Amino acid sequence: MASGAIESIIEEKPEPEKPVDREKTCPLLLRVFCNNGRHHNVMDYCRGNVPANELQIYTWMDATLREITSLVKEVNPEARRKGTYFDFSLVFPEARSPGYRMREIGTTCSGQKGADDSKTLAQARFSIGDYMDISIIPPNRMLPMMRRGGRPY
Repeated sequence: MASGAIESIIEEKPEPEKPVDREKTCPLLLRVFCNNGRHHNVMDYCRGNVPANELQIYTWMDATLREITSLVKEVNPEARRKGTYFDFSLVFPEARSPGYRMREIGTTCSGQKGADDSKTLAQARFSIGDYMDISIIPPNRMLPMMRRGGRPY
């Protein structure tokens, strides 16, 4: 049997998440950058620069994407409409070069329950110092491209 076949048989068991005592645990600073209709270009994060529209959120590693969605909606009135999609990505330093990479971590929708609602920062493998980039897609917008799973791109 080839080693690739063996690897596919072995399942990774996720570590059970330890609950965070928010009364005793110091929050972390989550630097969030929202953009309407699309994600920022990863080049916007290079050479010490970041996009201009920063939202700073103090939260914990057990914060869910639904919880972050609610916080973004508090400061962004246009994002409150039912059916608005929030497409989350993490932006993090490239391991072997001076640039950054972007990785999708999930999608939520205002007024609808979704599979990614309860995904936490820890489950998304967020590291302190990473940025969060959120594409806010208004309801009923015709989307030229759809991502895997039928979610907006």
